[in-house]
Amino acid sequence: MSADELLGQLLDPGSFVSWDRPPVEPAVSPRYRQDLVAASRRAGTDEAVLTGEGLLRGRPVAVIACEFAFLAGSIGVAAAERIVTAVERATERGLPLIASPTSGGTRMQEGTVAFVQMVKIAGAVAVHKAAGHPYLVYLRDPTMGGVFASWGSLGHITFAAPGALIGFLGPRVYEALYGKPFPPGVQTAENLYRNGVIDGVVTVEVFRRIAHRALSVSSGSVDPRHVEPGWAEPVRNPVATLLAADSMPMAWESVLCTRRPGRPGIRDLLRHATQRVPLSGTGQGESDRTALLAFARFVGQPCVVFGHDRAGRADEQTMGPAALREARRAMALAEELRLPLVLVIDTVGAALSKEAEERGLAPEIARCLADLVTLDTPTVSVLLGQGTGGGALALLPADRVLAARHGWLAPLPPEGASAIVFRDTEHAPELAAAQGIRSADLLADGVVDRIVAEYPDAADEPVAFARRMVLAIAEELAGLRGRPVAELRGLRQARYRRIGLTGAVY
Repeated sequence: MSADELLGQLLDPGSFVSWDRPPVEPAVSPRYRQDLVAASRRAGTDEAVLTGEGLLRGRPVAVIACEFAFLAGSIGVAAAERIVTAVERATERGLPLIASPTSGGTRMQEGTVAFVQMVKIAGAVAVHKAAGHPYLVYLRDPTMGGVFASWGSLGHITFAAPGALIGFLGPRVYEALYGKPFPPGVQTAENLYRNGVIDGVVTVEVFRRIAHRALSVSSGSVDPRHVEPGWAEPVRNPVATLLAADSMPMAWESVLCTRRPGRPGIRDLLRHATQRVPLSGTGQGESDRTALLAFARFVGQPCVVFGHDRAGRADEQTMGPAALREARRAMALAEELRLPLVLVIDTVGAALSKEAEERGLAPEIARCLADLVTLDTPTVSVLLGQGTGGGALALLPADRVLAARHGWLAPLPPEGASAIVFRDTEHAPELAAAQGIRSADLLADGVVDRIVAEYPDAADEPVAFARRMVLAIAEELAGLRGRPVAELRGLRQARYRRIGLTGAVY
């Protein structure tokens, strides 16, 4: 696919306006000059990259597209300068930026000077992102070397063309250096998606729709049109009614309710969200299928959503370090794009295994806690079901914390606490009650701010409950909207500073 073909499929017809000026002319040999002239004739472009702006479903965007027919899309001084100039212009104008590399990497004819150009490109992209502007990447076939290892891997979201060859060291170079072929099936878009390096593998037409949804959410504006008709009635805080008249359930009853197979989870909440863009993995070669990450709108309120995914899980399936690193990716996305973060807790706990210990499970829990307490963006945490151990605690710190009526939070499953205290599991109901794990206890202790009703159990009314929770989340997001980030961060730190000290005697 040529750069022109990409732009034609990605942007609205006739909307593209080029930003390109004649490329800079670094000192080159006569032979290389002839190569450049021949490449220009062959590709129909004056360099290996085209830049400009256009409309994507009516939304203004800046675009950078490689042209592989020009010396294999390789990046030298002139191409790099064109890219950086375009990134800087997009930043200055506050435009979201879509980059679509296809390249063999650094232009070998220009040597080390060309190689070092990747530094300034990565730096320009970092400044663009630091200003809060979206950076979306669509990798085409092939994307290799320094291009993939710089601006091709810095996207807030990264998708790739089906079957695209994507990697750092080209297979031909590998075989020449090591005398054997590169292992098959590794440097493919599909394999990188499976391993959490990129977010998905789609055609340009599908990426156009994904990019539009992602930009709609990342714009940060509230859009009342994104409300499912017929059910967006105001939500009443049911806490007082429940505590006074409904005699909140016993702790063990809540534990058993949250373990029911039919209980709604994060996917049920997202079914009632709009503008959903599911993402995948840490972006660093890890993924954990017990977690889910997405952009979404809840009743028009834009946010980044991350949480434990109970769908299709066996009870013994626990979350590992990769899930926590994906949570930290969600935090970084929310902070960079100035979006609120919604965290959904529903886990049987963190993995207890040799692999989890060696890959840094405990340090990742610590980093999640530290990041959330100091995060520079509004946060809402939702105790949707089971809240076991450090894996649940890692997603708890927030400006506002909601709990489902049967949601609970404990350092261990009640059976585990019973094993420690009584050396058996039969005292689990007693320990659950004594530890204050149920939503009513958490509300009284200041851990939770609001309880969302279940009538009487979310598994018996999954659709109604999911809608109720989505509306409650949207109300909290609306309440946090516009409040100074520094104020929120200070209140968040003060909140967790005083939990457990009420009534304490010194």
